[in-house]
Amino acid sequence: MSNHKRSAQVTFDDSLTKDDYGLIVSKDGELKGIFIPDGADDADEIPESIVALCSQYFNIDPNAEEQPILH
Repeated sequence: MSNHKRSAQVTFDDSLTKDDYGLIVSKDGELKGIFIPDGADDADEIPESIVALCSQYFNIDPNAEEQPILH
């Protein structure tokens, strides 16, 4: 348990702007979900920068035809 104090709590939705993607990670470091912004250019295709991050840290390609189960 951390000894640092949290100042004001910000909700997940409040921390994102209209075109931000969000990653939901479990306390064990597993990727649980990807928040895709409303009105994304192509909701079926996640930007390459997000794919690279997911591939490097979670060994998942979110644009692959067979999708891993994410919440």
